[in-house]
Amino acid sequence: MVQLHVKRGDESQFLFNTTVDVHVDSLTLHVAAIYNGRLKVERICSEISELADHGISLPPNMQGLTEDQIIELKLQDEWQELCHPSGGADFKKDEIGRRNGHAPNVKMTDVLRKTIEEAKALISKKQVEASVCLTMDMVKEALEQLRGAVMIVYPMGLPPHDPIRMEFENQEDLTGMQASLQVIPDEEAQLWWASKELQKGKKLQDYIGKNEKTKIVVKIQKRGQGAPAREPLVSEEGQKNMMMHYYKRQEELKKLDEADDDTYLQSEWSDRQALKRQFQGLTNIKWGPR
Repeated sequence: MVQLHVKRGDESQFLFNTTVDVHVDSLTLHVAAIYNGRLKVERICSEISELADHGISLPPNMQGLTEDQIIELKLQDEWQELCHPSGGADFKKDEIGRRNGHAPNVKMTDVLRKTIEEAKALISKKQVEASVCLTMDMVKEALEQLRGAVMIVYPMGLPPHDPIRMEFENQEDLTGMQASLQVIPDEEAQLWWASKELQKGKKLQDYIGKNEKTKIVVKIQKRGQGAPAREPLVSEEGQKNMMMHYYKRQEELKKLDEADDDTYLQSEWSDRQALKRQFQGLTNIKWGPR
């Protein structure tokens, strides 16, 4: 199997196994799907964390309003009673006014937070360091874990306008959000290797040969952004090791220079004629007027 180390810019994303005879079209779609799937898991984890803290999302026409404004406009959240957390709620006001403040109790909150940790670990970038290759099945498993935890805590479901439900139903609207800049639509995805774009219509072996044990770094980005920066000849870790070795070498040379100090030649014990003068009684003789 060919192992791809997928990066976005200089940042590692995940490892992916494939074969040399795979078509670039298919490979690009698979890599983009996993890349975007990881982003979806991260967005849902972030929203579920808010859900655990402050309950379900308020209707769009109530978000950001103060209590006085809601009363003045005679607005009411009809989903508050329909989407009540299992085991009762603890009121924790949302200062930014996105959620209704009726948070799950401590036990249910623990269920959500534990699932968040498990889902994040499954698709974590640390899997690269552990040499674990990511698959679409692993991304789907993380999504199902999160979906299951939300169903346990909110058996009646979430409001249709809640970002978590919209993410699960693939109805999310990321317009104007920072997250929209990270997502790469399938039709705009490109893979680059060694400053070369992997052209659709070709096979991977047209670029890297037929060795199935090859390991390469590929970079994913949107079409039209140009060639990504080349990989440095020496990794950051390698540079640190080189600098450490250079520093140690400099210290060793400094000690050697100190060891080569010849001032000892002026010492009495190093004088070859000292013994002769002693026998002749010429030691401790001082010249000059008294």
